[in-house]
Amino acid sequence: MTDGHSNPSPLDPLKRYVPLAVWVIVIFVILAIPLKIINYGYLPGDDALRHAAKAVSGKSWSQILILNDTYKIDHEFGWNLLLGKIYHLTDWDTDKLVVFSVVTLFILVGWSALPWLKRPEAWLATLMLATLVAAVCGRMTLGRPYLVTFAVLLTILFLWQKHGSSPPKKWMLLLATALFALGTFIHGVWYLWVLPLGSFFLAGEFSWAISLGFCWAIGVFIGSALTGHPFEYPLQAFKLALLAVGAHPTTRTLVTELQPFDGNILAVAILGGLLVLRQLAKLNAVPLAKTPAFWLVCICWVLGFKVGRFWDDWGWPALMVLITCDLQLLLQARFAENSFKRLGLTLGLAIATFLAVTNDANSRWTNNLTQQYLSVAEHPDELNGWMPDHDGIFYTADMTLFYQTFFKNPRGDWRYMLGFEPTWMPAEDFEVFHKILWNFGDTKAYAPWVKKMRPEDRLVIRGERGGPPGIPQLEWNYGVSGIWIGRLPRPVQNGTAPPTIPATAENSTR
Repeated sequence: MTDGHSNPSPLDPLKRYVPLAVWVIVIFVILAIPLKIINYGYLPGDDALRHAAKAVSGKSWSQILILNDTYKIDHEFGWNLLLGKIYHLTDWDTDKLVVFSVVTLFILVGWSALPWLKRPEAWLATLMLATLVAAVCGRMTLGRPYLVTFAVLLTILFLWQKHGSSPPKKWMLLLATALFALGTFIHGVWYLWVLPLGSFFLAGEFSWAISLGFCWAIGVFIGSALTGHPFEYPLQAFKLALLAVGAHPTTRTLVTELQPFDGNILAVAILGGLLVLRQLAKLNAVPLAKTPAFWLVCICWVLGFKVGRFWDDWGWPALMVLITCDLQLLLQARFAENSFKRLGLTLGLAIATFLAVTNDANSRWTNNLTQQYLSVAEHPDELNGWMPDHDGIFYTADMTLFYQTFFKNPRGDWRYMLGFEPTWMPAEDFEVFHKILWNFGDTKAYAPWVKKMRPEDRLVIRGERGGPPGIPQLEWNYGVSGIWIGRLPRPVQNGTAPPTIPATAENSTR
């Protein structure tokens, strides 16, 4: 082949290096994307912050949060253990631990597809498409341990796509068992693997379904045993899931990720587009009805109308596998393996994918730079005396205040009433929290918390600087921009003037 020319080109001897160049480009771009995003100063807004803070704090969750009796074992045992070990080896602060989490987990997901592909540029095209349609790559930058499950799912589905023409071999079963164990140990959502296993049954892949079912059972036991709680760990995970979705009478008060999704109609259009592509390009692809990834897409799309994370965490990865495999067939049919056209296409996809994912549209990677935190180290004058005292409780109905405050004060000598899942706090306090959300933050709903506050406790509410929240039982300080801190009035000793707060603290008391 001479790439369409009848006469040999002086560059023809270089064609043998094209496949290697393609692999280098794809691997490098997946590495460069999270590094570029982190270079903006980006920090995720939720769980990555609390995982890093927990590692630095050296505490258990029961020493950090006010918890009910159900939550006894760390739900992401392996991930928190890993970050704790890294902290002790490196002495990194919370910022560096978050950077590690974001970069490492993005690369893990990004590279997990590559060993199963002959045309890795197809994966680049899929990443770009998923970013444009549903900001999937944005979820890949959250630095959360669920990304380990994401990577395991991609691996299992791609493994079948490559080797599904025959029953699974011994090495595949050993790999699957190890992956299920890793996913259980790192991210305790073991029970949702019934969805992909069910998709294998629906696709008629009974030998794979049964074999993977045994691997799953063994892997869950091994992963749970590594926590030291082989039976309690998986049982607690299941109970916590039921509590998280079952304790709310309406979906409006659920955390955002557990709320129903809107159907993601563009993803449905993509699936239809794959059917058209298969017909027009006459791709020699396995029929969708015989493909486990297709059935997983269908199952999770339907379940997404109940809980959106079914689609985000399980449906989209399966759709990405379908897209990648069909694009790979198209590229194999249109471009020779050592074609310079293939190299040019890969370069174009690499540039487009990098720019699509890393551009700072709507300040998506820099909006945290203007965020002010309740950090004693950063605002000593404004917060002096206004953070919870020894053994105090940090009351709030805003989950982001827990993430941000714990992140900046990992060694704070207090506990948080609200953590990363409201249903895991004591039942009576969850009722207060739910009433606050039900009444759209009406300050009257805080009354039960205010009534039981002690001098060492604080109530923290977001609000404008024009005036403090309407809770006159407390005195208030405008600690940092957009955040009010309330405490019980300090007693005034006879013969002394009432305590005053410096004007520079931008506060108001009542």
